[in-house]
Amino acid sequence: MISAVLPTYNRAPLAFVKGEGSWLITQEGSRYLDLGAGIAVNALGHAHPALVAALTEQAGQLWHVSNLYQIPQQQQLAEMLVDKTFADTVFFTNSGTEAAELAIKMARKYHYERGQADRVQILSFDGAFHGRSTGAIAAAGSEKMTKGFGPLMPGFRQLPWGDHAALQAAITDQTCAVIIEPIQGEGGIRVVPDQCLKGLRDLCDSTGTLLIFDEVQCGVGRSGKLFAHEWAGVTPDIMMVAKGIGGGFPLGAVLATEAAASGMVAGSHGSTYGGNPLGCAVGLAVLQIVAEDSFLDAVSQKSAQFRQGLEGLVAAHPQVFEAVRGQGLILGLKCKASNLDIVKAAYGEHLLTVPAADNVIRLLPALNISAPEITEALARLDRAATALEATL
Repeated sequence: MISAVLPTYNRAPLAFVKGEGSWLITQEGSRYLDLGAGIAVNALGHAHPALVAALTEQAGQLWHVSNLYQIPQQQQLAEMLVDKTFADTVFFTNSGTEAAELAIKMARKYHYERGQADRVQILSFDGAFHGRSTGAIAAAGSEKMTKGFGPLMPGFRQLPWGDHAALQAAITDQTCAVIIEPIQGEGGIRVVPDQCLKGLRDLCDSTGTLLIFDEVQCGVGRSGKLFAHEWAGVTPDIMMVAKGIGGGFPLGAVLATEAAASGMVAGSHGSTYGGNPLGCAVGLAVLQIVAEDSFLDAVSQKSAQFRQGLEGLVAAHPQVFEAVRGQGLILGLKCKASNLDIVKAAYGEHLLTVPAADNVIRLLPALNISAPEITEALARLDRAATALEATL
């Protein structure tokens, strides 16, 4: 008999009833150190006082009015994002998947309005993950996500990750955009080198192709910059954001230049809940903390500590781990043993990690995790690896 909750997840036998910073607590009172943060969502950990206060205050005033009216919190958050990024305009969504759908529409409409109605092809890369909607799975193209779902939305082509020659050869007069994650999350914490992002920006400029960055997982401070593409010194035309921007409250956004967004006029897109007062109040509270230079500097410092410890684990457990990947606090361990076995072994040490493709485990802690908590996480990973080695 099918469960009341549609069984589309292989859920761990764990249920949590409370969170405190980097810790999750079960009904029985067991405490787990959380290196998943809701898959890079809880940027400031669980129950952060500033986010609780923002949500509680707004909840006592107004929850929802729809986008038929002005929403002051939405305007404030949009202005903050415009001020701190490349963007001229922002549309708010509830998720990264919704952001992907608008990014696709926006890119195609841009060329349509310029008399290039056939310029609809979007190039993406192996290992990409852009969401679970029919458009987003067509963009990613992997069999795991597309098999059995019938005809896919046309107009997408997947290229080998890191193959510059294939990319240059693929761009034609029908290419409207290239979409890429500066750091692949689901694909196994693969960082696109700075010079590659710069080359991609130049290629798009020379061919009149729009550049879309998917920073749903790697954005909002996780790389040590507010957005990961800042490390390369380039900017996109369109950017997808979600996860960390709401600190645990469902919130996403599409950021764009005025030119890229020029085809999106009244009636061309909408969202019932997107940019609601509750979500935007929390988003403002998140950005007011995460966007500070001192906070981002601390992320980089914690990353250095964490990475050094992880390199030590790779050296100490060559049967289990192979290499460290990532940047900031979006880190991964490429594994020799099964990554799923390592995730399970970590459960035994009351430690939460997240599996990814390419036999990688993701380490995505709250950005305000403390240095002692990083030390404790490394010790628990060490014990989990030792336990697993005994079974190999």
